[in-house]
Amino acid sequence: MKTGRNAIIEQFLKDNINYMFGNPGTVEQGFLDVIKDYKDFKYILTLQESIAVGVADGYARKTKKPTLVQLHTGVGLGNGIGMMYQAMRGHAPLVVIAGDSGVMYDSMDAQMAADLVGMAKPVTKWATMVTDNRSLLRVLRRAIKIASTPPMGPVFVCLPMDILDAECVEEIVPTSVLNTSVTADDKSLEQIAENLLNAKNPMLIIGDGITVSGAQSELEELAVLTGAQVWGADSSEVNIRTTSVNYKGLLGHMFGYNSKPITSSCDTALICGTYVLPEVFPELDSIFKADAKIMHIDLNAYEIAKNFSVDIGIVGDPKTSLAKLNSIIKANASDNQKAAIQNRQQQFEQAKEEDRKAAIAKDDKLLAEFTMHPAGFMRALAKELPEDTIIFDEALTSSPELTRYIPPVKPGNFFQTRGGSLGIGIPGAIGAKIASPQQTVIGLTGDGGSMYTIQALWSAAHHNVGAKFVICNNHSYRLLKLNVAAYWKERNMDAHEYPEMFTLNNPDIDFVSIAEGFGVPGVRVKKPEDIEPAIKKMLETDGPFLIDLYVETEADHHKHNCKCGQ
Repeated sequence: MKTGRNAIIEQFLKDNINYMFGNPGTVEQGFLDVIKDYKDFKYILTLQESIAVGVADGYARKTKKPTLVQLHTGVGLGNGIGMMYQAMRGHAPLVVIAGDSGVMYDSMDAQMAADLVGMAKPVTKWATMVTDNRSLLRVLRRAIKIASTPPMGPVFVCLPMDILDAECVEEIVPTSVLNTSVTADDKSLEQIAENLLNAKNPMLIIGDGITVSGAQSELEELAVLTGAQVWGADSSEVNIRTTSVNYKGLLGHMFGYNSKPITSSCDTALICGTYVLPEVFPELDSIFKADAKIMHIDLNAYEIAKNFSVDIGIVGDPKTSLAKLNSIIKANASDNQKAAIQNRQQQFEQAKEEDRKAAIAKDDKLLAEFTMHPAGFMRALAKELPEDTIIFDEALTSSPELTRYIPPVKPGNFFQTRGGSLGIGIPGAIGAKIASPQQTVIGLTGDGGSMYTIQALWSAAHHNVGAKFVICNNHSYRLLKLNVAAYWKERNMDAHEYPEMFTLNNPDIDFVSIAEGFGVPGVRVKKPEDIEPAIKKMLETDGPFLIDLYVETEADHHKHNCKCGQ
C-alpha cells in the first residue's frame, strides 16, 4: 500500500521538483521521515521558517520554476508570512506546504490549532487544505499549476497528517503546464505602433514580466525603434541592460511624488510587464498628462487599468506581442519619424555618458571626504569579479553604487529585493547558488536587513553552499533616516536628530563573530587598504564567506533612488 506521505514526494519528483526548503515539525514528521528513501529528493534544512521561504525565493527567481517550501503548521506559517508576502509581490512560484495534526482533530481546538488557509490567503495566489485522501495529488497538481502560471506567485496547501497516512489511490502523473504565449491582435498593436511613432516624448514603463517572458531583446529593440526612454517600475531583474542609452533608471519605490514628474512628462506611455506603480505612498491622482496616450500589455489582467485608465489594454505575452509590434513599427515608420527617433537616440547617448561621468565625479568627491563610502568597495569588487557572477542585491542605500560599477546587463545574473520585506539578501543568495552551483554568487545586504535572517548562514555552512555575503554596515537603518528626512520636508518641519531606534551601534554588532559561530568564515573591513585583500580572500575561499563592510554614513543627505526594504 502506498500512503500519501510517499505519494507526495513521488509527485514532486514527477514534476522535476527535487528540493524542499524547510524547517521540520512534529505534524510533518511522517513525510519528512520518508525523504531518505528518495535519493533524488533533497531537503535543505533552515533554522527558521522565514529563512526557508527566503532561500526558496532565491532559488525560484533563478530557475523560474515551481519551488517547494515546507513550513511547520500554524506557528511556522506565521513565521514565514513576511517572506511569503515578499514572494507574492515578486511573483515567485513557490509551492508552500504545511502539516496539520489531522482532519479528525479539526473540532477539538487542540494545541497549535489554527486556520492555516485563512492565514495564508492574503499572501498567496491560492490557499487550500486537503480534506480527502482521494484528492491529495489532484490538489497538489492544481497548486503547482497555479503557482507557475503567469502572473506567477506563491500558493499554499495544508496537508493534515491523517490524510498523508491514508492510502493514496491516485495515479502519479505530471502536472499540466500552460502555454501563455498569447499574442496581441494586429489591430491593437497597429494602434500602439501609430501612437509610439507619432509621439514626441514616448516612454516605456517596464517590470519583471519582461524577464518572465524572456522579452529583453524585444523590449530593447522597441526602445531603439521608437526613441523611447525606459523606466523600471516593478523591476528587480535584468529586463533591459542598465547600460542601454534608453534606460533611465527606476521610478520611485517609496514616494509617488518622485515618480509623477517623470511619468507626467511623456505624451505616450506603453506599460509592459509591471503594475503601476509599486510605491509605499503612491499618488492618488493620475500620474500622466490628461492628453497622454496610455497603453498596457501584460499577462496579468488584474493590473491593467487597476489604478489609472488606459487607452489600450491588452492581455498578451510581452515577448510575442513586442516582437510583432516591432515588425509593425519597422514596416510603417516614415522617414521623418525615423529622423526624429534617431535624434532622440543621439540625445539619450550623450545624456547617458554625461550622467555616468557626473556620478563618478560625485563618488570621487565623496571618497575624498568619506574614505569608506560604498563607491570605493564597489569599484574594487567590480575589478575582481568573475564575468558570470550572480549578484543578489539587498544593499538598499548602497545599491546605487553597486549597480553603477557592476551594471546589471545579463538576464539571470542580477536579482534585487522586491516586496518590501527586509532580510532577503542572505537567503536569496543561498537559493541562487543552489540553483547555479558553478557560478559565483554574492549576496549584499545591510546591517539592519541581515539581522532578520542571519541564521541562514548556518544553512550555507551545513549544506556547503558556497555563496558569498557582503554586509554593508552603516550602523543604522539608513533608509529610514532618508525617509524621515523626506517626511520632515513634506510637512515643513525643521531637520533634527534622527529617532534613536534608527541607530544600530550600541552595542556594535560583530557580524564576523556571528558568521563564524554559524560556521562561515569572515573578515571585517574598516579601512580602504583592507578592501582588496578581503575581496580576494572571499573569492578564493572554497565555501561560504562573509565580509562585514563598514560604511561611513555622514553622506546621508544625497539623494538615493533605491529599492525600499521597509
